[in-house]
Amino acid sequence: CNDESCRTLAQVETLVAAGQWDELRSRLCSRMTFGTAGLRAPMGAGFNRINDLTIIQSTQGLFSYLTRYFADFNSRGVVVGFDTRGQEESGCSSQRLAKLTAAVMLSRDVPVHLFSAFVPTPYVPFAVKKLGAAAGVMITASHNPKEDNGYKVYWCNGAQICSPHDKEILRSIEEQLEPWSTSCWKEELVESCSYRTDPLPQINSCYMNELTTLCFHRDLNSRCPLKFVHSSFHGVGHIFVQQAFQTFGFVPPIPVPEQKDPDPNFSSVRCPNPEEGESVLELALRLAEKENVHIVLATDPDADRLAVAEKCGWKVFTGNELAALLGWWMFLNWKESHPDPADTQNVHMLATTVSSKILQAFARIEGFHFEETLPGFKWIGNRMHELSKTGKTVIFAFEESIGFLCGSMVPDKDGVSSAVVVAEMASYLHNKNLSMNQQLHNIYQKYGYHLSKTSYVICNDPATIKKIFSRLRNFSGELSYPETCGGIRIIHVRDVTTGYDSSQADLRSVLPVSGNSEMITFTLQNGIVATLRTSGTEPKIKFYTEFCAAPGKSDVSILRGELRKVTAALLDEFLEPGKNNLIRRFV
Repeated sequence: CNDESCRTLAQVETLVAAGQWDELRSRLCSRMTFGTAGLRAPMGAGFNRINDLTIIQSTQGLFSYLTRYFADFNSRGVVVGFDTRGQEESGCSSQRLAKLTAAVMLSRDVPVHLFSAFVPTPYVPFAVKKLGAAAGVMITASHNPKEDNGYKVYWCNGAQICSPHDKEILRSIEEQLEPWSTSCWKEELVESCSYRTDPLPQINSCYMNELTTLCFHRDLNSRCPLKFVHSSFHGVGHIFVQQAFQTFGFVPPIPVPEQKDPDPNFSSVRCPNPEEGESVLELALRLAEKENVHIVLATDPDADRLAVAEKCGWKVFTGNELAALLGWWMFLNWKESHPDPADTQNVHMLATTVSSKILQAFARIEGFHFEETLPGFKWIGNRMHELSKTGKTVIFAFEESIGFLCGSMVPDKDGVSSAVVVAEMASYLHNKNLSMNQQLHNIYQKYGYHLSKTSYVICNDPATIKKIFSRLRNFSGELSYPETCGGIRIIHVRDVTTGYDSSQADLRSVLPVSGNSEMITFTLQNGIVATLRTSGTEPKIKFYTEFCAAPGKSDVSILRGELRKVTAALLDEFLEPGKNNLIRRFV
């Protein structure tokens, strides 16, 4: 293939001159594939990296597939957005890659709604639905390390693509590897082509207007004595969260000055992922102490995730704890405006299968519907679309990795709307002399304590990951799973990779088989559910454990002790970090 980028060509020439053949093989002998968040990889030279050439190739393949799929593709067009990432060495920036994405489409006379400035990731699916586009592309690597970037594709329903579209697009990419023309390399085409429009003013206005549907206590907000600190982690979130707060009648949050402006090097944080908790929220917590602020909000660099901390010795809520609060809050306000109990039958909440079962406990008592999906918001977004076609309403959905969706404005996780909804909930609770942490315990008292632990180990060797999961499937002989964990009997095993589920009469998993990733769930006799899975975006094996206690069972210290014991055993007995050279999470 002809690569016209002199910087990535120079990288290859340097590697050749240094005789780094393994590195060259790694970069040139394989291609990127669609994971839980589209294409995601380090920026730089090579076919399994994000660079000008691979973005052009990906867009040519996307064009080819969309042309075959939509008879009216040339009138519907695509939406393209980007975050604030960039890398000097390879010349790759999200903005440039977005312009090249647009240039490929424009070279074939396809209308492109290219945002003129960086936007939160949820703005792309929101725009796809609002503008009736055939698809959307967001150039982002979300909370990944600064070296990475990505190409996230949304379908016409606003949800991220899943099978069979992802496989078909990959096949189309492989059939279109040679750049069509010099026009594909010309990012300036977006400035001169009449098929290009800028959706930013219209979409921002529509988004903020629709946000008011999630505002239930505007009068209370305008009198709210609480103050908030917000960190945007050097990404896109600052101006959009400020606007969202004003839309709800709040005084805007105090920004963390060192982190409010875009910086592709994320220079004030060890890693740009607010999910890492207190260790990466240090500047925000310090500012909150100084300003006597009780609540800290942090959005990740593309503003689709949200972390929250509350001043009670500074508690950083886990994704599962925040979901318990937000699920309670959304249903409370939904009931206020829908007093007829019959209406509850049309209400749904969704969560990924590795997330807390707290919404299931709500649904059991309150009478609405709860469903689980495979990990990744693409499954939630697509399920939302299916439910909406039958007149059902999804009022809340989440994944434990601090991804939340309040209402159904966008079929994807949204840190901007979640931030302002948390602020209103905190204001409402403050008016009742309650903290969020106190309300969380009230929820647990009513619906049962749901205590969870989530963490990961890093494994940079795919063969080791394969060996670990193969051992679990052949633990004491061929095709036999472990029978105990930490001395506690395992009563059910579900292996979504192979489609096996011992709890089902036909031994088949209800969740669809996901053969390109690893995921095994163990249900223990004492009520603990434990899951091991590979990440779709990073070289990690994630592990999740949760103790789901019945309502009224509240000796929390005993529950925590049992959970800690099983979590340690899951790590030591099943993953064997020392033997497999796994790197434990740094906190």
